[in-house]
Amino acid sequence: MASEDVKQRGESAVTTIVNLAEEAKAATEGVQSPRYVLLSIAKSLAAGGIAGAVSRTAVAPLERLKILLQVQNPHSIKYNGTIQGLKYIWKTEGFRGLFKGNGTNCARIVPNSAVKFFSYEEASKGILWLYQQQTGNEDAELTPQLRLVAGACAGIIAMSATYPMDMVRGRLTVQTDKSPQQYRGIFHALRTVFREEGARALYKGWLPSVIGVIPYVGLNFSVYGSLKHWLIKENKFGLAEDNDLSMTTKLVCGGAAGTVGQTVAYPLDVIRRRMQMVGWKDASSVITGDGRTVKLEYTGMIDAFR
Repeated sequence: MASEDVKQRGESAVTTIVNLAEEAKAATEGVQSPRYVLLSIAKSLAAGGIAGAVSRTAVAPLERLKILLQVQNPHSIKYNGTIQGLKYIWKTEGFRGLFKGNGTNCARIVPNSAVKFFSYEEASKGILWLYQQQTGNEDAELTPQLRLVAGACAGIIAMSATYPMDMVRGRLTVQTDKSPQQYRGIFHALRTVFREEGARALYKGWLPSVIGVIPYVGLNFSVYGSLKHWLIKENKFGLAEDNDLSMTTKLVCGGAAGTVGQTVAYPLDVIRRRMQMVGWKDASSVITGDGRTVKLEYTGMIDAFR
């Protein structure tokens, strides 16, 4: 969290929303009318939604396999690695099986981005007010570190607002044709979980999602900044030009930083997915182990870690 949530490319999803919010802020301070500003925001959200849908669809088979590997019953292993897992999905479920749950994942993009955008605006105002009160300088502006905090807050709020969609997306992703009960889609899944397990069930795994934001965002920015600073200062590989790096080098640094942040926060992502499956009546055979009596039940995050 969080699930996914907010989850991613380039320097960070937080950087993207920060830049978007700063551009909109600049527009509101200019001479443009409110209608123009709203239209600009709508265009940015639409463009981001389309780009996000394309990128998520491109990696959907790997994303689905990742979730299957995370939640499969350890007493009945079906997916054992990337190549074998993708072949097994193709063999047992066909081409469509590779993209199961992707529609729900894409449907989360626009509402998540919209909530994140407006949350960032409000979080920035609140943090800036506190910063000005602390420093006694009414003309003080947000530092990069404070913008990072505001972005993280916005990410947590957006992840929380759309978390039920991520929760049912996880279940839609792992159900197979052999599942005793089939969710017919995102709305049917939401209604079924709410009716059979209660409203709290829609937020199973929320806590590890929120906690996971801290190391992911923190390491993402710190590792990226350290790499960029080192490459410019040392310039051992001749990558720095005029005290700056090329876009390609920045993307590589962003990828490396994202890998470190994702790896450190990954155990929390596993716990989140495991907790989302708890209490699932007539669960997928991937969870139950093809009728075996061994069930994965957790009383909470700490119990799941143990």
